[in-house]
Amino acid sequence: MSQTSNPPLHPDIPFVSVLLPIRNEARFIRRCLDSVVAQDYPAERMEIIVADGMSTDGTREIAESFKSVFPAIRVIDNPGRIVPTGLNAAIAVARGEIIVRFHGHCELAHDYVSRSVRHLQTGGDAVGGPLDTIGETVVARAIAIGMSSSFGVGNSAFRTSPGRTLYADTVAFPAYPRVVLERLGPFDEELVGNQDDEYNYRLRKHGGRILLAADVRAKYFSRSSLRSLWRQYFQYGYWKVRVLQKHPRQMCARQFVPVLFVSALFLSLIAALFSLLPASMPTGIAASYLLVNLFASARASMTDRPTFTILPLVFAILHVSYGVGFLKGLIAFRRRWQLRQSSLPLSPIQIAAKTR
Repeated sequence: MSQTSNPPLHPDIPFVSVLLPIRNEARFIRRCLDSVVAQDYPAERMEIIVADGMSTDGTREIAESFKSVFPAIRVIDNPGRIVPTGLNAAIAVARGEIIVRFHGHCELAHDYVSRSVRHLQTGGDAVGGPLDTIGETVVARAIAIGMSSSFGVGNSAFRTSPGRTLYADTVAFPAYPRVVLERLGPFDEELVGNQDDEYNYRLRKHGGRILLAADVRAKYFSRSSLRSLWRQYFQYGYWKVRVLQKHPRQMCARQFVPVLFVSALFLSLIAALFSLLPASMPTGIAASYLLVNLFASARASMTDRPTFTILPLVFAILHVSYGVGFLKGLIAFRRRWQLRQSSLPLSPIQIAAKTR
């Protein structure tokens, strides 16, 4: 799909609510909110709702301080402390005709909101843009490169297709018309992770389309340590199992590759230990992966050579942590294959609409 045009805003400028479900984001929240406040969208037609997951590092105080420069900011409690409970709490009090969901680890381009609204005004049910993943140290830069590489994350379009406008399966920080949220219901509060994938699949299942627009830009600050990267992708793999149980058709082939790799390596190693397979089998699997990994690392680090020594480990963590998390999820959720939760309760905005 060719890049879409950028038509002017409709004269009746819609009111926009920017939602930030956050917890302990003191390191990033100030520049994140600076980027929201600096939007070229009319300030009188926009509000910011920060759903704070009971932060303990001063995040809430920093967010509250922005009231002096942007009075239409509200900080509300998110006792559930996870993203979906924060989103549902924020949606319940949001006044916007357009709802933009954002993240404390990011910075919006100054025209993120206005371009998103323009795209929605020309049709569509959700719009978001590619992420420019940023690292501030050598390790973080290597993580950013890995998360933007097709070898690292497969064909995740919003991470690996920065210059293209197309319809996608999901986007990171979408803008939705309020009527779409009312139709779909609340975010699934069981899903500590992968709630965006599940929600956007629900949208597509109901005939909706998600636009990945090349001119809707945001920066995402990657994890700064390999340990935090492991935790992040372990959680992605773990909760992906529950999404699979709820929506089997949401899965695509690339999402099974890490668990198949980890399973093949583990099972062949166990079989070799009991002399059921030759020892060359697990060695061959590991050696083959290492060669491909080194080749991908060499290509991906061409623009940032110091990251080459770290990238092989980054790629291995992306794949192995996701695969191990998926396997653990299969065990943890083994009794939930019949609990798909096909019908969710009324969303907060649906309840609010009924009482108006």
